Amino acid sequence: MLLKWFISNGSIKDDALSGVTVALALVPEAVAFAFIADIPPVIGLYGAFMMGLITAVFGGRPGMISGATGALAVVMFDFLPIAKEMGPDGLENPHLHYLFLILITMGLMQILFGALKLGKLVRLIPHPVMIGFVNGLAIVICTAQFTMFKNPDDSWFEGQKMMTMLGLVALTMIIMWGLPKLTKKIPAGLVAIATVTALVYFGGIETDNVLSFLQSKGDDKATMAANLPVFEIPFYGYFNHIMNPESIFFILKWATILAAIGLIESLMTLQLVDEITETKGSGNKESFGQGLANIINGFFGGMGGCAMIGQAMINVSSGGRGRLSGIVASLGLLSFILWLSDLIEIIPIAALVGVMFMVVIGTFAWKSFKTIFVVPKTDAFVIILVTAVTVWQDLAVAVVSGIIVSALMFAWENAKRIRARKSVKKDGTKVYEIWGPLFFGSITAFNEKFDVHNDPEKVEIDFMESKVSDHSGIEALEAIVKKYKTAEKSIKLTHLSQDCKNILLKANPSFSNVIENNIDDPRYFVVSDVNANEI
Repeated sequence: MLLKWFISNGSIKDDALSGVTVALALVPEAVAFAFIADIPPVIGLYGAFMMGLITAVFGGRPGMISGATGALAVVMFDFLPIAKEMGPDGLENPHLHYLFLILITMGLMQILFGALKLGKLVRLIPHPVMIGFVNGLAIVICTAQFTMFKNPDDSWFEGQKMMTMLGLVALTMIIMWGLPKLTKKIPAGLVAIATVTALVYFGGIETDNVLSFLQSKGDDKATMAANLPVFEIPFYGYFNHIMNPESIFFILKWATILAAIGLIESLMTLQLVDEITETKGSGNKESFGQGLANIINGFFGGMGGCAMIGQAMINVSSGGRGRLSGIVASLGLLSFILWLSDLIEIIPIAALVGVMFMVVIGTFAWKSFKTIFVVPKTDAFVIILVTAVTVWQDLAVAVVSGIIVSALMFAWENAKRIRARKSVKKDGTKVYEIWGPLFFGSITAFNEKFDVHNDPEKVEIDFMESKVSDHSGIEALEAIVKKYKTAEKSIKLTHLSQDCKNILLKANPSFSNVIENNIDDPRYFVVSDVNANEI
């Protein structure tokens, strides 16, 4: 039973091989993100290992890969210099202590998010936002690889060095493109990395590898080799230093930002993997797994992180479906650190760049170029907006912006759809048959439908094809009733559902004088709770 749980929807062979491929691809990214955050590479490697292992076991999405990510690394780069200045005298690397304490707090927030079952909020993310997120992230992943074509002084490779790099990248991509056409039993990424590494090593080709990449940042003794992470309590012996409003606010502020970005990226990646694999993950469980992993990172000196869309795509495309793939990837990364560092250090950077370029090609929603011309203009605008903001700013800002714009556009479109069909009964009663939702966005158009002064003595407002959706709608309805009362005219509200009646009566019992009860209720539900004065 336990083995079946680890494998989930995958197989032992596919999960194991895809896990090894992911482990190889994790190395340069973990190191690169550590450099972005300006922390030692080993902290990035530890973070990738612990994030990957814990989320693979306790997360809600089998086959999804977590680790150190660029989105969080950029945020860490913003606050770590400040943290260094805030540290107490006598404490070595105080900024790292702040980082680890922030990670612990971040993890607790994410666990609370899952405990409150808020993971389902990801369902509120519109599909255009998802497309924009995927495209933007693909562009970010692509552009991030361009740094691998530069010298330590930020100048581009030239001549033979550039040609060699381009040739090896192209070879890697050709292998990954062509091998699946022959067989899918072996992950194409793993074969490509092994082939290019062997060609470079035995062919004596001069090109950058993982070791030279590590040492290019100024440390000639840098290496992949390291020991197991060690348990340590942040600020142990210096607790008095952080027990002040400034430090507490600093920790809570940055923990909240990291938790939000981490959850957004993780839950959106989960949704994307769900669509690709046609399976269903648990957002609440994934939130718990992400939180637990970040807490452990805080106590064991890792960088922390969240789900990695690039690595998740590598895993899925290589056949990884079960929890075993994530476990193999994380343990493989640990093995590289402890025992196989010499082997990993000779892998050409070009091979890893080629793998990531193929991930970009597979991740980017190419059909969106056609989609933006056939979907409503509002959806097309959201796709372009989220893509641009993801590239320009970061994922969290892009997603929030996309959701807000989508919500406003939805409200605007629905606000324009409210209609009032007018008719007169034999007894002279004028009937307004309302169609469309009555909510904050449509109340202006709703009020414009009525001609209080010129209407007959009896008026009915029929809600068979409408509903009151929020407080603003109830206030608008109350106002129009008052206008007719002031004009000394009779008004009745007909075809209100029982739910709607209850809400209106709770808001103002005087609605009982205008609600018509001798009718069948339409089949809809209203959720609202307001307080109001008498009509």
